[in-house]
This record gives sequence, C-alpha cells and structure tokens, in this order.
Amino acid sequence: MNSNRQWVLKHRPHGMVTRENFEYRESAIPTPAEGEVLVRNLYLSFDPTQRGWMEDRESYVPPVAIGEVMRAGSIGQVVESRHPDFARGDLVQTTGGWQDFVVARPDAGIMGLTRLPPATNPELALSVFGVTGLTAYFGMLDLGQPKPGETVLVSGAAGATGSIAGQIARIKGCRVVGIAGGAEKCAWLKEVARFDAVIDYKTEDVDARIGELCPNRVDVFFDNVGGNILEAALNHINMRARVVLCGGISAYNATEPVPGPVNLMNLVIMRARMEGFIVIDYLPRAAEAVADMGGWLASGELAYQVDVQQGFDAIPDTLNRLFTGRNLGKQLLKLADPA
Repeated sequence: MNSNRQWVLKHRPHGMVTRENFEYRESAIPTPAEGEVLVRNLYLSFDPTQRGWMEDRESYVPPVAIGEVMRAGSIGQVVESRHPDFARGDLVQTTGGWQDFVVARPDAGIMGLTRLPPATNPELALSVFGVTGLTAYFGMLDLGQPKPGETVLVSGAAGATGSIAGQIARIKGCRVVGIAGGAEKCAWLKEVARFDAVIDYKTEDVDARIGELCPNRVDVFFDNVGGNILEAALNHINMRARVVLCGGISAYNATEPVPGPVNLMNLVIMRARMEGFIVIDYLPRAAEAVADMGGWLASGELAYQVDVQQGFDAIPDTLNRLFTGRNLGKQLLKLADPA
C-alpha cells in the first residue's frame, strides 16, 4: 500500500448523518517521529457518540474539524516504531480514525495507544473490553448500584452497551427487562443474554408493557435512548430508584430541540436519583472491569455479539447503521488482517 486512504469530515450533518457528510481522500503515509509509532488500522469501532463529535460544539473532547479525518477508536498493528515500548508487529488500541495509517504515541490523550495483551481477540478488545463494555460496567455498578432482587430496566438493550449492562445486572441477582427494536434483537436478549423479559418498542406500547412486566416498579433504569422511552420509564420508577443516563440516541439526529420528559417531578415524588456520566472518567479503573468481565465471559455468564462490516468504502454507511437500527450488538468494520 503506497498511500493512506482517508475519510474526512466534509460538512456537519443536519439531521441524519449520511456518507455525503464525508469526503474520500488519499495522502502520503505518515512518518513517526521520536517517541511515536506508525500503526496500520485493522478494525474500526463505531459508536453513537461519534455523531456528537461531528457537531460544532465543545464537549468532553473537541469536535472533529472540517477537513479532519473522522475520529474513531481502532485496533491496529505497529508497522514502524520509534518508541522503546512498542515493536513492529505489536497489536495496539488507539484512536486511529477513518484511515489506513495513523501516527500515535502512548502519552497523547485520546490519541494515545496501548498494547493488546497476547492472544487478545480484536473484536473483544473493541466491544466487551472496550469503551462500550467499560461504559456498561461502571454505569451499571457505580451509578446504578443494583441489588439482588431488584428490577432493572435497560433501553437500547440489544446494543453494545445496553446488552452488557443488562447482563451485569442479571449476574448481580436482579430481574432484568430490556427494551429493543425488532424480533431478532428481542429473541437474542431472551435466549442468549438471558434477560427475564423484553419489550419490542416497534410493536408494543412501551409505557403499558413496563407496567405489566415490572409490577413492583423499576429500581434501576439504564437509559441509552432518552425521549419518549425515558418518559415512559419515569412513570414506573420505584422509591429511591436510580436512573443512569448513558446516552440519548433518539435525539442525536434531530433537526430541532427535542422536548424533555414532562414527568421529571416523579424523581422528586419517588426520591429518585438521575445521573449522567462519561466513561473517560473511569478509564484509570479499566483493569478492574476487564478482570470481572473476563471472568464472566470465561464462565459463560456473559454473552456478546458483534456486527462486522468489511471494506474501506463501507465506512461512512457503517456509522449510519447505528441510527437506523441495522446493527446487531457492537458495530465494527474490518479493514485488514494482521500481517
């Protein structure tokens, strides 16, 4: 390969993100400086938060600039190293972006890199052991604080984060109800992830079904969706309930401000707590989560699924899969096998 293929942000989206928001370019393969490594991307991660990075507003990370390579987490292989801790052939995790090659260094913040442990599956590294798995672990356990016998409700339950969050609650002895869209996703949650009950928001009245399936009300609501789903859940919260705000994918592509729930006073009436979080605050504790989830995987208590697309040209359309409900579990794209 003699050039570096790239997808850069061409213009900011208004409404649903499409491939027209991006432009294909080719550039020279970069050369690492002292203390840096050159990485060839093998797998790219796709996450709903990338939609927010495309907006021209400050957040927990700066927005992607017009003309800049679209930001994305990645697993890659070192092809040239000028850092003493990395060698050619090492598999690493970094924020490689939508391109074939990236120069990275371990002390570069969000663009930093870490070496994968030997024999680590790249798909696992970007899903259960990646940002989505860590988000589920710390969001559920630190904020949700589920207790045996409690009822836990999860929206976006068939997604990469929601599916893990719900299973963690089940492992902790809770009764778990998931909200997902479509028969295939709902069946996976029941049969493989072993949720106690599932609501199909595409065919069922979510508010009514929460009431039917949660007769003792909801103690923990782990929300990835927001909007009407959040409002429905707040109708059924228990005394001292914990509402964990992980995401709000229902509004990410909205062209007008989305009204908030009209029933927030239920938090006051039920003395409940609603709290948002960002997983980067928990990254120093990542080893704790990986150890626990690795054990649950090994024992068969934790299941996961990945949706792996293929090919450089498919990158923009793969991001769109997150917002049209076509992905099953963690959305990835494979560019190449390790050399």
